[in-house]
Amino acid sequence: MTDLRALSAREAARLIAERRLSAEALVRAYLDHIAERENVVGAWQYLDPAKALAEARRRDDEAVRGPLHGLPVAVKDLIDTHDMPTAYGSPIYHGHRPAADAACVALARAAGAIVLGKTVTTEFAAFTPGKTANPRNPAHTPGGSSSGSAAAVADGMAPLAFGTQNAGSVIRPASFCGVVGYKPSFGLINRAGIKPLADSLDTVGVYARTVEDAAFFVGALCERPALRRLAAPAATPRFGLYRTPMWDEAEAAAAAALDTARAALEQAGAAVGELPIAPEHDGLTEAQDTIMGYETCRALADERLRHSAELSPRLAQMLDAGLAVGADAYDAARALAAAARAGLEQFFGPCDAILTPAAPGEAPPGSAIPAIRCSIACGPYSACPVSR
Repeated sequence: MTDLRALSAREAARLIAERRLSAEALVRAYLDHIAERENVVGAWQYLDPAKALAEARRRDDEAVRGPLHGLPVAVKDLIDTHDMPTAYGSPIYHGHRPAADAACVALARAAGAIVLGKTVTTEFAAFTPGKTANPRNPAHTPGGSSSGSAAAVADGMAPLAFGTQNAGSVIRPASFCGVVGYKPSFGLINRAGIKPLADSLDTVGVYARTVEDAAFFVGALCERPALRRLAAPAATPRFGLYRTPMWDEAEAAAAAALDTARAALEQAGAAVGELPIAPEHDGLTEAQDTIMGYETCRALADERLRHSAELSPRLAQMLDAGLAVGADAYDAARALAAAARAGLEQFFGPCDAILTPAAPGEAPPGSAIPAIRCSIACGPYSACPVSR
């Protein structure tokens, strides 16, 4: 095979386990591509090729640790690593060296994964962008806050990557960069060792090039055999198409993409039906803003009090706005989110899955990260009735 990066993650892991492929060769293939493309994409905050290759050689010399043995993985720079700096996208933490791996990183290493390096995040996973460009068109934004992880996988710099989301930070960069983003149910992947932004919203997600690889990655981390080995459905799947309470803000490109997806599914034999707007979904975008504002200004209390001069103006304004959110408004927003979650089973009805926009439209030019205004697809689990 001329390019080892063409292998799926599952196939590469199988070949390594069978000793038909070396982890060193696979890691070297990705590092060579990074060397060619990083000056254009800017996906990496920290990279140590010599360390990654040494780790790969150790994997080749030892017994298979687990399902991810020998696979290179990229880690968002919001997630702690004991052997690499973690700056959380902020100058406040320049050179910061955590004492321990985040739980998700430790679990990946225990399963045999090799951490290639740390990928660029926005400032504390909020709005101020980093250096990453969209690999499909560097003149456009890759989205945020998991910009580096999405861009790295989309450009073929890593087969798998960690991201995080509390608004649209996994699925929006996936949409903008043209890669698979998987935001699992809240808490499915342990969040210990990740810098919090909004504690009841923050969710660990992953990027991969295929749905099967994304499920395989999460299944390996969470001991979920059904995810590690996806099987075709026994019956013809049923899909719901949901145009959301924010549909009037969707761009023409988003509407066209949704129609294209519907046509492709129907051509493949699936049933697709329109879903009516659920009353309990009205106001979820505002509820998410309220929850995020209230929790963020408290999660970043030390940074706000002791390092205010090193915060971006946009984040400082966000923290000030969060301070103005009262406990009663916060509790009401949490209650609205809980009511939407309680109605999930009725909302899904006979549908196995729901089609809805991942972003308002295509990736816009420039580096700025557009606001998310889709209360269903881009809301976090706590405020998103489509997330199970």
